[in-house]
Amino acid sequence: MSRALGRLPQLLWVLLPLLVARPQPVAGAVVMQIGQNFTGATLGVDSLALPPDPNGAVGPNHFVEFINGRVSIYDKTSGARLATMTDLDFWIKAGVSMPSNLDVTDPRLIFDPASQRWFVSEVDVDANNSVSNRFLLAVSASANPTGAWHGFAFLADPVTAYFADFPTLGLDGAGVYLSGDLFDINGNSIGPTLVAIPKSQLLSSSPTVAGRTSFGALNYATDGAILQPAVCQGPASSSGAVLAMGDLGFDMNPHSTLVNTTIANPGSPGQATLPPPATISVPPYVIPLDPTQPNGRSNLDDGDARLSAMVYRVGDVLYGVHSLEIDNRAAIQWFEVNATNHTLIQSGTIKDSNLELFYPSIAANADGVVVVACNGCSLTTYVGCYAAVGETVNGTLSFGGLQLLKAGVANYQNRDATGTSRWGDYSTTSVDPTDPYRFWTIQMYAAGSSTWATQISELILSPVTVGIELVGSDVVITWPSAATGFQLQWAPTLGPTATWSPVSQTPTTSGNQLSLTIPASDQQAYFRLAHP
Repeated sequence: MSRALGRLPQLLWVLLPLLVARPQPVAGAVVMQIGQNFTGATLGVDSLALPPDPNGAVGPNHFVEFINGRVSIYDKTSGARLATMTDLDFWIKAGVSMPSNLDVTDPRLIFDPASQRWFVSEVDVDANNSVSNRFLLAVSASANPTGAWHGFAFLADPVTAYFADFPTLGLDGAGVYLSGDLFDINGNSIGPTLVAIPKSQLLSSSPTVAGRTSFGALNYATDGAILQPAVCQGPASSSGAVLAMGDLGFDMNPHSTLVNTTIANPGSPGQATLPPPATISVPPYVIPLDPTQPNGRSNLDDGDARLSAMVYRVGDVLYGVHSLEIDNRAAIQWFEVNATNHTLIQSGTIKDSNLELFYPSIAANADGVVVVACNGCSLTTYVGCYAAVGETVNGTLSFGGLQLLKAGVANYQNRDATGTSRWGDYSTTSVDPTDPYRFWTIQMYAAGSSTWATQISELILSPVTVGIELVGSDVVITWPSAATGFQLQWAPTLGPTATWSPVSQTPTTSGNQLSLTIPASDQQAYFRLAHP
């Protein structure tokens, strides 16, 4: 279906020639251009991890990459690497005791514009102790990530001492939240856990986690699978929000629930509580099958149906994204959820006629502009990095086409003991705190036949201004050639039932502008740029 793009409809009224006697700017669609676009870590050079868990965030002056095995800090205006260290060294420098038998894994990183601080988490792993482990949490002393950090380590599950895997991290004005997937000593999956920490205690002159509340082992059936505490970067909130899929889909059957949990009183030391979670009906989803590469092999792991990337909260709206199967290809399903009344606002899918899409991440700004970034590959395309931008027009969020950020260069095979080539386990997309129309994403691409590398991309979103000018007896319409993939459409009336048709003339290109000449008439017409 055709759709209008832009925060305002793109209109042209040619009934009165005086209205077009001079070039008239018209509110335009948002298009995406690539700014900084550089390779971060590479397997065998910066990290030996399989998978690397590509994770990072943008701050006022830096982009910080925090993956399994490596922390690197970049100047965001030049892409220059300013500092780098192992993730173990990071925690030791932050003041956390790390005995030699411990390793760390599964990083999450957030820059919080409200406090101008960075927050990062991991879990530690002891090969000789699979019964319990610790959450690791650190907060920077300032907005400069090359400066001091304050680190903490505490039992992930002090209630039952289970082992926490796949940790997640979120925050808002009141609290900082950690979750993990609990396992017993025999490797049996128990359920999720959740921890709430008063944010004010972490931001004090003597940071502490003493006021945290640990909720122990929760229940998959009622609380969902793989809890993602939301990252709220807007006004302070008095309660935390968590999203989780109702089922990860390993039974290969369709599932259609999302779980929204509220954390009450997170800012009060030791007083956080969990009201009963809300189950939300969503369009059915099925776990994605592993994608196929040009060599025909389909053993590349693309995960399951979990929300693997962080959930974004803008006002009272939660944005989440995960993978599913559509038409025998891995694709993406996104959600908008009302955090106050626990209802689904809208959802949709992003798919491609050639590519299989997996490990998506999402971020949004206050104007309803949303970016989803992901990996993609097919029988003709190596694993690369992609992004799509969506806009909310008249309450409806719609996405444009995928844009290639970094192409893969080879079939990727790096098998584990099961014969699977691990990939992911997630990606990250964030909004630049200095410009809400700049998004950053960190993804993986196939840099060699058995080598992954991370790609850090700045996505610059710009509104397209459409010019309208009366030239003699013609109307000339111009717009930037950067609006690749958009189509000029017209309708005789305006409204929800208006019928939009493509303008049949082919535009001409001059410099960085497209133009179209239409004979003026005494009939009114409305024009818009849209994806066909």
